[in-house]
Amino acid sequence: MPLLADFNTPFNSVPFEEIKEEHFLPALKQAISEGLDEVEAIVKEEEEATFENTILALELAGQKLSRVAEIFFNLNSAETNDTIQGIAREFSPLLSAYRNDVILNEGLFKRVEKVWQTQKTTLQGEDLVLLEKSYKSFARNGINLQGEDKQTLRKIDEELSSLSLKFGENVLAETNSFELYQSAEELVGLPDYALASAADEAKAKGREGEYLITLQAPSYIPIMTYASNRALREKLFRAFGSKAFKGNEHDNQETVKRIVALRHQRAQLLGFENHADYVLQERMAKSKVTVDDFLDELLEVSKSACSDELAVLADFAKELDGLDKLERWDIAYYSEKLKQKQFEIDDSILKPYFQVDRVIGGAFAVAEKLYGINFEERKDIQKYHPDVITYEVKDKDGSHLALLYADFFPREGKRNGAWMTSYRGQRNINGEEQRPHISIVCNFTKPSSDSPSLLTFNEVLTLFHEFGHALHGILADTKYESLSGTSVLWDFVELPSQIMENWCYEKECLDLFAKHYKTGELIPANLIERLKESASFMEGYATLRQVGFAKLDMNWHGTEPSALSVGDFEESVFAETQLLPVQQDTNMSCSFSHIFQGGYSAGYYSYKWAEVLDADAFELFKEKGLFNPEVAAAFRKLLSSGGAVDPAELYRNFRGQNPDPKALLRRAGLIK
Repeated sequence: MPLLADFNTPFNSVPFEEIKEEHFLPALKQAISEGLDEVEAIVKEEEEATFENTILALELAGQKLSRVAEIFFNLNSAETNDTIQGIAREFSPLLSAYRNDVILNEGLFKRVEKVWQTQKTTLQGEDLVLLEKSYKSFARNGINLQGEDKQTLRKIDEELSSLSLKFGENVLAETNSFELYQSAEELVGLPDYALASAADEAKAKGREGEYLITLQAPSYIPIMTYASNRALREKLFRAFGSKAFKGNEHDNQETVKRIVALRHQRAQLLGFENHADYVLQERMAKSKVTVDDFLDELLEVSKSACSDELAVLADFAKELDGLDKLERWDIAYYSEKLKQKQFEIDDSILKPYFQVDRVIGGAFAVAEKLYGINFEERKDIQKYHPDVITYEVKDKDGSHLALLYADFFPREGKRNGAWMTSYRGQRNINGEEQRPHISIVCNFTKPSSDSPSLLTFNEVLTLFHEFGHALHGILADTKYESLSGTSVLWDFVELPSQIMENWCYEKECLDLFAKHYKTGELIPANLIERLKESASFMEGYATLRQVGFAKLDMNWHGTEPSALSVGDFEESVFAETQLLPVQQDTNMSCSFSHIFQGGYSAGYYSYKWAEVLDADAFELFKEKGLFNPEVAAAFRKLLSSGGAVDPAELYRNFRGQNPDPKALLRRAGLIK
């Protein structure tokens, strides 16, 4: 069975071309059986429990299962179909049951507890961190529950795994089902690149001469930003905002309420007041009070700024088009018009300088200047789709560091958004090093029939963001895989990604790659200056929007489950961040994949939390030099340490001080 055998491939990379869909379930079941046997061997070990025969053995148990699960779920996100989704519905509960079989194994816990009691004062460094993490994982996941409560926990976890899948399938189905064919007359204002892309999409569907509009970001965003057809913008806005909120077969309202109720029940079963308290115990923030205070501070500053921005925008729209009332589908359109007027800059001016191949090369060049690493495309690494590009990453001494898979363009089998993931983690135990296999997945504007893929500036930021996550994995250098790379506290995980976005505004960085795709001319210095000046444009609105999403997350997970409908509950939460008319037929929660499908439940605040860190950290680079070798070496140490060191300590080691919360507000232009 190819999934369980040693991969006879370069760097033991995944043999995608040899794996068939029917291999997954048998491989999973066999890997579960082997994993349970490995756990049972630990339990039955006759020698007294030690770090090596218990904690380290547990860390290494179930390696085949982890590999099968990583491959399968990454494909279910990036290259899914009806068959894979069907397998996932059976796959997820089996995996959930296995995890509970391990974490609720009393014999295993007794050995872990014995090591905790006898060696916590003698172990040091990563060994101590791994011991503490192992011990706490049992306590946090139900080992002390009695009788029926353990069975209840198992049932909750299995149902939650299924509901999360169902949520994501519904959002993907709703995204893929929307198709709107338009004529050129209906798309006035749309840039040539967006028209060409829409024409290519229609042609691929056999509708040559028409233009296909979808809810995929490269299609949706240009319409909302540039189309002068207000009725079309409204139609797209309502379609996008009502995904999985229509009362049809793909509706997520009951799924949301059930997920929230089960998470609350689970938290209370484990001795916590609510899911947020459970989650935040293992976060930098530590408590809901800290998160609420943080969000309220941002709310106070951003709401006033947003109100002023919207007043200016309303006056501008009235002056330009006689518009009497701003609606949500007007914001991106008139913001873009006003930005063009104030800064003489827009994506049609910028895109020719951001050919995707060169932007990738630019990200690689930044990493090389900072950390001395380099990227070489490999044609001999199997991949799961022809669009994927594979690279070998080498360190400054030429040694192998990692593999990187890059997957940039939308398709029906790929969920929306952008993310970093891995097919194999890093570890280095007893001199046997395993280097990571990292993947970044995005949904960028495709090449058109008459031009290469040219990115909007927001897409450039997205690429650098996900590349920052990738670097966190690539540069990992810890003993244990469970402490490696992005295995850090969740409100620290966005620092490595968000800090990378800062380089995109700097001439020293842009000169490495921002060249006109036709002439090769470097992006003009005055254009970079206008880009920097526009960076904080409408920042009050953007911040208030993010605060609203974070508060929605905290309210779903930090309070008793509500008897209100999903729509009414969301409206009640958004009331304090809402400065525009409510649209009753739209809903954020039903497609809020970050918190109902991804890992951000009670954690969406971490984007803004990590922005404080990245703004403060980048001030040091600005002060010492964008590519200062000492600062870069210190930041590489932060990246390579993963979760082996407390993040607050890691940050202080890098910065020499605690982060300054006002750094974010200064960068955003919300305070002087």
